[in-house]
Order: sequence, then structure tokens, then C-alpha cells
Amino acid sequence: MKKQEYAIVDIETTGGNARGSRITEIAIVIHDGTKVIDRWETLVNPQKEIPLPIFALTGIDNEMVCDAPIFDDISGKVFEMLTDRIFVAHNVNFDYSFVRHQLEESGFKWTARKLCTVRAARKIKSGLSSYSLGNLCSSLDINIENRHRAGGDADATTILFSKLLEWDTEGEMEKMIKKTSQDQRLPPNLPPEDFEQLPEKIGVYYFYNQVNKVIYVGKAVNLKKRVASHFSGHNVNAQRQNFLKDIYGISFEVCGTELMALLLECDEIKRLWPMYNRALKRFEPKFGLYEYEARNGYKYLAIGKLTKFQKCIQEFNSQYDGITVLQNLSQQFKIDNRFCQYGMSIVGEFFQKNDTANWPDVENHNRQIEKAIDCLLESRPSFVIIDKGKNIEEHSCIWVENGQFYGMGYFSSDAGFMEPSEIKDCVTLYRSNQYSMHLIYAYVEKYPGKVKRF
Repeated sequence: MKKQEYAIVDIETTGGNARGSRITEIAIVIHDGTKVIDRWETLVNPQKEIPLPIFALTGIDNEMVCDAPIFDDISGKVFEMLTDRIFVAHNVNFDYSFVRHQLEESGFKWTARKLCTVRAARKIKSGLSSYSLGNLCSSLDINIENRHRAGGDADATTILFSKLLEWDTEGEMEKMIKKTSQDQRLPPNLPPEDFEQLPEKIGVYYFYNQVNKVIYVGKAVNLKKRVASHFSGHNVNAQRQNFLKDIYGISFEVCGTELMALLLECDEIKRLWPMYNRALKRFEPKFGLYEYEARNGYKYLAIGKLTKFQKCIQEFNSQYDGITVLQNLSQQFKIDNRFCQYGMSIVGEFFQKNDTANWPDVENHNRQIEKAIDCLLESRPSFVIIDKGKNIEEHSCIWVENGQFYGMGYFSSDAGFMEPSEIKDCVTLYRSNQYSMHLIYAYVEKYPGKVKRF
């Protein structure tokens, strides 16, 4: 039986992602598990400019690579050296994504099992302050020459790999290279136990960066399956590669229903504003309906842009939605249009200086304004959605009051509540917004039997 061999690889590139950048240097060291049996390195002409920051880091400039072979010319050699060998690198997904992408562009279909020396070192030499190649080599007394060049870093990684094999008394590296191992797809900085603890239940999950800050919040019907989907596939765009590199931890919260998970996800994204969340940020309302009283005692209704320091009666995603509501109120309550402001910036108070003839009686006018606002507020329904809980011993509840999401929570299945106010006591408060109410109303329309109105 042929002895398992390893291809220890390091590359230098023009940038941080495989789709938009190119390899400028590659080094491959072949190791048979005991010793080095082959070694090869070369500069590569990337056929594009090398940015100054990359030159400052690696020392490789455009002049150095102008006469070097392009990747197409060496792709056969690279493919031959990598075939039927475990692909080893420090932060393996970075090097693997570049090599696979450029081999595909050259007409070679190639995949391999991977071994990350970052992950291996975390398992075998746990507790170190840093697992970057430079700091790791310093901590473990590994001499590293020609840093940030493919040959120097590949040689240092080879020494590190050899030492890890020697220290690996529990067979961790053998487990890591199995095709079914989570280490074949987990991000390099994520502890496997964070993934293993995920249940196959409905809930919300959180990804954390190196300083324990939340960088992504997601909702899942099956937490383990959904999180695993983030790490599968071969997407080489910069955003995904940076995202995976930044994941250092995971936590989760189990929810009773998918709707509760959606509402919690929405609230947490708006509270934490994680850097890698995109979609829900687009649902931020932009306009509001405001009430103002001018110095002359007349009250005005106005549609204006939302500000942090002024409370509005109702929020809208678009100016058009707000204008429509204000026009309907004006017609229904016969409010003089001179006291309705459409689409103006809300700065200070409103005061109509022109066209002051035949103004309505101030008390009657203000009373109509108040009636219009009361009607708008009173038209908002109040109800509670009773549904299944996180287990068979409890129910969940989502409380809506005056058309606003008030909160949600859980209570015991045998509690025997009779009054809505008793259910409300079990609710944890959350902030309402248009998107959360859109989710709730869609659910109510689909499952009216789970709604209790009051």
C-alpha cells in the first residue's frame, strides 16, 4: 500500500481573493510523513500589476515577475505535484482556493483533502497566544527565513508540520484529514467544539471575530445544518473568504418557532449591526409622520425624513407610503391641506407664512388633528399568537399591541392562563419595526387559528 504523502504549499498573490487576484509565487514541498522527498518553487507572472502594499509585504514587484512563467505554463507541474496528496498549508483555505481556481482556469479539474496547520497547531499545541505563522514559529523555536516569500514560508510550514506529526500522540491530524471530518470544511480559526454543540433545532446563531464581537447573525430551521452550509462549496469571492477567516466562535439561541427566530434575527441585526449582514439593513424605514404645533397655536401633520432625536407617529419605508397615509387622513377628517406638509425635511417647527386667509378655527382644527391621530393609532390591532414552545412542556407567545410588536416569550403548557395580561407578563420586550410587523401579519394571515385578539 502506498504511503500517504503530503504537498505542503505556500503562495504569494496580488491580493486577498482568488477570483480577483493572481498568484505571483508558489512553493510546493512533498513530504512522506517522515521526511521531505521533493521541493519546487517558482515566481509566476500574474499578468496584472502588483499593488504597492503587496510589494511592501513580499518584496515581489512587476520587474521580478515580467520574465517568469504564467500560471498556464506551470499548471501541469502544479497539478502533477498535488495529485493524490494531502494539501497542507497554514490557513489552508486561502492557498487552496487560489490554486484550485487557477488550475480550473488552466483546464485542470482538481480537488484534494486538506490539512490546515493553524487548526492542527490549535489542537496539538493549545493555549498559545497567536497561531499566525510568524508568531507560531517564534513560540516553537522554528527558524523562519525569507518571510513572506513562498519558499521561506513553505519551508517553515514544513518544519512546523513535521513537529506537529511528532507531537501528535492522540492522532489528531489523522482525524482531520478524513473526508468526513469537519476540519475539511470548518474555518481555520473556529474551534470544532463550537460547531459540534449546535443542535438540529430552530433558532438564531451568532458568528464572532477574534475580539469576540458579533460579525454575523443568522436564522435557521436546523441550526447545525444551516451553519455548516456557510462552510461548504467553492466560492472564491473576497467577501466570503474574509468572512470565513474572521470567524473565531459561534453561539446560538434555540427558538420555539421559525417566526420567533425571524423576529429575533431581525432585532439582533438592528441592535448589533454586524458587519457581514446585508439583507435586513435594507429594510430600515426612511420617513415618518410627525405632529407639530406652530407658535400661532395651529397643529400640523408632516411627512419628513426620520431623525434620531424626534419621535414620529408612524414610520414608512418610502415617502410615497407616508404621503398616501397623510392624504387619506386629510380627506377623512377634513384637515385643511395648508396644515399638511408633504416630504419636507423636519427641522424645527412648521409655520405657514403665506396664504393665511380664511384659516379654520384653531380649536376645531386642532381637535380634528387629534382625532386623525387617535384614529390612526386605534386602527392598529392588538393580539397574541400562541404557538408551540422549545419543548412539549411549554407554549410560545408573540404579543402585538396597537399594531406594534411588543415582545415574545414562553410559558408552561399547564399554566392555564385565562387573562391576556397574564400572558403578557411572560413576554420579553423587543423593538418593533416595519419588517417585523410584515412578518407577523403574514403569519397571522396564514395561521389565523393561532391568534387571540383582545
